[in-house]
Amino acid sequence: MITSQHNKLIKLAASLKLKKYRDELGLFIVEGVRLVEEATHSNWLVETCIYTAEVLQQERVQEIITDLKSKKCRMIQVPTMIYDKITDTKEPQGIMAIAQKYVYQLSDVLASEQKPFFVVLDELQDPGNVGTIIRTAAAAGSTGVILMKGCADVFGNKVVRSSMGSIFHIPIFEGMTNNEVLSCFAQHEIDILATSLESSNVYFKADFNRSIAVVFGNEGNGVSQQLLEHAQGRLHIPLLGHVESLNVAASAAVILYEVVRQRQ
Repeated sequence: MITSQHNKLIKLAASLKLKKYRDELGLFIVEGVRLVEEATHSNWLVETCIYTAEVLQQERVQEIITDLKSKKCRMIQVPTMIYDKITDTKEPQGIMAIAQKYVYQLSDVLASEQKPFFVVLDELQDPGNVGTIIRTAAAAGSTGVILMKGCADVFGNKVVRSSMGSIFHIPIFEGMTNNEVLSCFAQHEIDILATSLESSNVYFKADFNRSIAVVFGNEGNGVSQQLLEHAQGRLHIPLLGHVESLNVAASAAVILYEVVRQRQ
């Protein structure tokens, strides 16, 4: 039981709202019953669980806490007043976990895949879009999601929440440069298919039944010129009504499930 907001563990949890400290410590916050449950059932290390007395009334939470205790996770109960100081949500559920970042190796993932299917996010800024696309990529059976430099932080609370826990179930590679991605894909003969409104084909005419990486670009500027120039194909979704464009997360869902359809 901790009742002081000046306790070092409470200060640590509060500091993880900032990317600077998430990067420095290799830790991040997972908040809410479902997300803590997802973290508990994954191979990721959950170091600390912080909860209020009120949330213990839920049988689901009791099971989560029992699971975490069996894994030697540090358990901390705090008053609601203290919890409200460290939460980053408008309607907190009274339970959060401090988890250790899991670093995937691209070479290991490629070694186990005969026909990889990557999703590449090129400087997407909106955390909701990033988290939603990660969730869709996991549902569509993607090999992994690559976040180029300039993307929203995958371990920020809004991305974690939008992913609905999918970050624990699909390999994610963050902070890669254009040159690193292009070199890797060339070495492993992975074709780049970039979304673009210019000089592009309708997405359902593309051949997705091969080693591919589908690139989705920045909300305002689209895919960077360097990736477009090296792409083996360009894709667009036909817009039949009076709209300029689709939200990038919606576009990703449409295209990724065409990949699923062709591969099945």
